[in-house]
Amino acid sequence: MKFELKVLQGAQVSWLSLDATDRQAALQQAQSQGYGVLQVRSARAHGWPQWPLKTQTFNLSLFSQELLTLLESGLSLIEAIEGLAEKEQQDHARAVLNQLRTALFEGLPLSQALALQPSVFSPLYIALIRASERTGDMVHALRRHVAYQSQVEAIRKKIIAASIYPVLLIVVGGLVVLFLLGYVVPRFSTIYESGGDNLPWASQMLLRWGQLLQGHGEWVLLATVSMVATVWLVFSRPASKAWLMQRVWQIPSLGEALRIYQLARFYRTLGMLLQGGIPLLTALGMVQSLLPQELQLALQRVITEVREGKALSGAMESHGLTTSIANRMLRVGERSGQLDEMLGRIGVFYDEETARRVEWLSKLLEPALMVLIGLIVGLVVVLMYMPIFELAGAIE
Repeated sequence: MKFELKVLQGAQVSWLSLDATDRQAALQQAQSQGYGVLQVRSARAHGWPQWPLKTQTFNLSLFSQELLTLLESGLSLIEAIEGLAEKEQQDHARAVLNQLRTALFEGLPLSQALALQPSVFSPLYIALIRASERTGDMVHALRRHVAYQSQVEAIRKKIIAASIYPVLLIVVGGLVVLFLLGYVVPRFSTIYESGGDNLPWASQMLLRWGQLLQGHGEWVLLATVSMVATVWLVFSRPASKAWLMQRVWQIPSLGEALRIYQLARFYRTLGMLLQGGIPLLTALGMVQSLLPQELQLALQRVITEVREGKALSGAMESHGLTTSIANRMLRVGERSGQLDEMLGRIGVFYDEETARRVEWLSKLLEPALMVLIGLIVGLVVVLMYMPIFELAGAIE
């Protein structure tokens, strides 16, 4: 994104145009070039407003993969960043890479160059690169991060793939029911108007709904849209989301599956940081944000106990941040001095269990949804045709 900066150099005031990810990044880029910044504004701020179609994001996983490939090919770090910037087509990503290149030319290490763009590079990623700079094994650190991202992406794709068919069933079934209630039932209500109280009670309620739609359809539509918008606004608030997630976590089977999924990501990330040479207490504090609020409080108590000298496995067991299998593996890792490797294995173990749970749930949910939608559609059709069935029986 382009920014225009009103800068002071000596006694001369001028305007400078820069590519940056946000205002803070543009300010830091200008100050690093020796300018005094008087004003920062978007390059589009003085023209017609333009609404972006979507928020541009920097693909960190792709960046790590490409940077790893170039470094393994023998290119220096600056040459690799320059090559990535030259081939990049998206303006946002090119601005990020150009700022990295500028910081590297100024003599900053890569970790500090990444830290200049906190909205793009997470503290976890920056810490991993900083640790690799101390040990001189940036290639290995990038390889670990790429493997970590690949494993996380694989489990995420399994969850998305398993949810596609149930979502399609819900959407199609909902559209069929809406068509019946919004178009077919009002047509039947005009046919049965003369039936009065002779119709079955359920058919009467259904036909009154059809008459309501026929006479006040626009008000019903407006009320429905308003209700949906209200529900969306309420549950888009952080407090409402937290309340909803607490209720979901209280569902016995589903809550346990979510807990295991969160713990698997926690174990895998913690293992990756320890492999990168980051101390245990520092790594625990860095991965705290990956957990939900309830587990964050438990992890804070774990950090306190580990700082006081208690073993990690015992502290995590006493505060519900492990399972029986994970706790046994943690103890083995502590005895053998390979805690980082064991944490990664625990993450793999529970990722596989999460995949099995997702597959089982999808196989159970798909036929259940089909039966439910079939029952709803069948009930509506039977209630519409019930007066005809009764009339046929009376004639016989």
